[in-house]
Amino acid sequence: MAHPVWADGRAYEAYVGRWSRPVAGEFLRWLAVPPGRRWLDVGCGTGALTSTVLALGDPRHVSGVDSSPGFVAYARAAVRDGRAAFQVGDARALPLPDRCVDVVVSGLAVNFVPEPARAVAEFARVVRPGGVAAAYVWDYAGGMALLRHFWDAAALLDPAVAERDEGRRFAGCDPGSLRGMWTDAGLTAVALRPVDVPMVFADVDDYWTPFLGGQGPAPSYVASLTAPQRARLRDLLAARLPVAPDGSIRLTARAWAVRGTAPA
Repeated sequence: MAHPVWADGRAYEAYVGRWSRPVAGEFLRWLAVPPGRRWLDVGCGTGALTSTVLALGDPRHVSGVDSSPGFVAYARAAVRDGRAAFQVGDARALPLPDRCVDVVVSGLAVNFVPEPARAVAEFARVVRPGGVAAAYVWDYAGGMALLRHFWDAAALLDPAVAERDEGRRFAGCDPGSLRGMWTDAGLTAVALRPVDVPMVFADVDDYWTPFLGGQGPAPSYVASLTAPQRARLRDLLAARLPVAPDGSIRLTARAWAVRGTAPA
């Protein structure tokens, strides 16, 4: 199975990065972290969650870590706040010492880490006693309507596509799996909640065009198709999507958020 491409920050923002920001706001309001804390954003991507922490969390400092040099470069250019810094790094071996941050967060990234439990163990390692380790991931199996519509249509044209569907690949994006990873890492007071945000597209082209950017499993699949195959998939989606009389498409995206506390 081909690995998804994560390199072009602008294409990622157009595809799904823009939808992370409303989820990030709800997530941070739920965490309710006091001001003046040191934060770490793991899998920071294009900086969506870091930007929201800076806007809403009044942090002392935010460190962003991501395995994609392209995304780190985009975040550095996009986030100009002097309280933020970004570096390339592996979530399974974070380039930080033990117990050095007050809050570890991760947005839409844990499921893409090979051996995600190792990443969560790293969250627990670097957070100070009494600090918070938290994350959110899309509910790919059912609640992420953008992708549910896409993969259901793709499977009608190519049944073999099922192995690429995030709903099947990312079994860890459900409450039970998330709770288990946080508990196994030694974090306490583990809690979860769903976060639902609206996704409104102006028309079918607004929905479809971001899939042509090549960033992530679904766009990578589109890139592998011939031009006639892409046209058939687009036409099938246009016929199946809930298009309103004015041409707009209104969907809902659900993410699962999880939090835990580092023991004293």
